[in-house]
Amino acid sequence: MAHDIVFFLAADDKTAAATYRGGPGRGRESVSCRFLEPDTAIAEWDMYFEERSAEAPTDEQLMRWAWPEWVTQPMNDGVEIFAVPARVTRALAAAGPAELEELADRWTARLRAADGDEMTDDDLLVVLRGVARLAVAAVSTGGGLYSWSY
Repeated sequence: MAHDIVFFLAADDKTAAATYRGGPGRGRESVSCRFLEPDTAIAEWDMYFEERSAEAPTDEQLMRWAWPEWVTQPMNDGVEIFAVPARVTRALAAAGPAELEELADRWTARLRAADGDEMTDDDLLVVLRGVARLAVAAVSTGGGLYSWSY
């Protein structure tokens, strides 16, 4: 589980990869959260938009789903950068308030079942709304949406 996660915008994978050492930095539009697994979150969001359901997916369902790709190969330092797939970025950009609420409720239920009291303290609806705003910007500029975590 990553301690610090930052969803951010970058023009392309090379630009996103350049954030490896120090993170995206304060000069980028971003959304921060803590104590999540960003690749699992991205896969779960993708699953929600592809197979709409208010029910949280099981671990088995999630493990069979397509996972986001690394922008840089992982090393033993704990830093990971993932590209949010374009279809997920477009779906987040197009999502209305009710869809984001349903997804946040489902995401919260799955995390609570898996992590119990160790679940993140972040308001997942606020995180999703912020990431959706980033997705709108990514779609309108033709850039990409990424996650950096440590």
